Amino acid sequence: MTLSSPAIQGELAHTVGELAERFAATAVERDAVGGTPKAERDLLRESGLLALSIPREFGGLGATWTEILDSVRSFARVDSAIAHVYGFQHLLLATLRLFGRPAQWQPLFERTARENWFWGNALNPLDPRASAEDQGEYWRFNGSKRFCSGSVDAEMLVVSGRQGEHGKLLIAAIPSQREGVRIGDDWDAIGQRQSDSGTVTFDNVRVEWSELLLDPGPLSTPYASLRPLLAQLIFVQIFLGIAEGAFDEARELTLTETRPWFRSGAARAAEDPHVIARYGELWLGLESVRALAARATQRFDEAWFVGDALDERKRGEVALAIAAAKVAATRVGLDVCTGIFDVAGARATRGALRLDRYWRNLRTQTLHDPVDYKVQELGAWALHRSAPEPSFYS
Repeated sequence: MTLSSPAIQGELAHTVGELAERFAATAVERDAVGGTPKAERDLLRESGLLALSIPREFGGLGATWTEILDSVRSFARVDSAIAHVYGFQHLLLATLRLFGRPAQWQPLFERTARENWFWGNALNPLDPRASAEDQGEYWRFNGSKRFCSGSVDAEMLVVSGRQGEHGKLLIAAIPSQREGVRIGDDWDAIGQRQSDSGTVTFDNVRVEWSELLLDPGPLSTPYASLRPLLAQLIFVQIFLGIAEGAFDEARELTLTETRPWFRSGAARAAEDPHVIARYGELWLGLESVRALAARATQRFDEAWFVGDALDERKRGEVALAIAAAKVAATRVGLDVCTGIFDVAGARATRGALRLDRYWRNLRTQTLHDPVDYKVQELGAWALHRSAPEPSFYS
């Protein structure tokens, strides 16, 4: 479902393409350095793409999720860490829309579009260390959250804290410069090195009632429970983009540098029948993921368009489509990111190329949640026709 005009689509593709080229030019160097990609984040601010998912009536570009996720995938081909924080920008804006009242998300949308705000994630419901205490007129948040992607250099944060050890999870939108908020520079994974997914700590942080996203809140309706599905769909597009980027770079090496094995009888590595067959296998895997990702994205777009009228059956169909795409993107992506060395040869291991970054980025990101549980969800549907139950992660 595409709602934008061809002219807008063309302008969007041009902007995304230009940015992707600029990101690609420094991706290898920045992977080695790590830290915050400040200059690249500022380029995203200047581009207007941080408001891509915001409806036009609130100052945004009003893109469909198909268009938004295409841009995420384009960035992931050259720099999956930037694609991660950029994709989460739109996930967090969707969180406001799905969990909050119009009186909350509309002015936040308008300010985000007007002031080019970046949003960071400090929600992580699986990390129970942050508490929320009712102070009557306001709330106090204390504790820490790990895996807070994009929190460094963000103007706003979506945060969460739990009432007591097993109490209700409260989610809020607050400024990142709020007194008591400390954003750590402690992200040190083997991949996604510039996704700033470190720790955020709350030290007696005051959170107003008006900042809590309580109506309808998380998982309260089929529509509100689209939020975790969107997160999974963003990962699908990032995984696919990483694999496509790895494939394209290996292909160029095979065509221009890789030497044929002496027993092949081929004048060029690109004429070796075993190399050609392996490329066929890798391409076939990518094509299957592209088809599954396109179907999942289309179904999500349709569900989003339905809005509050979305029912549990339709939500379940979206969840299954995304789960299938997630499993395929994980398995095929890991195969591609290791298989490229089979076809590009020993020269592909040169340190200056850092081709291992594709595998490192994908391996780091695919461990976000175990893919075996997605397979179990698909099996429950295949055998019992039981759709996935809404949760924070599916």
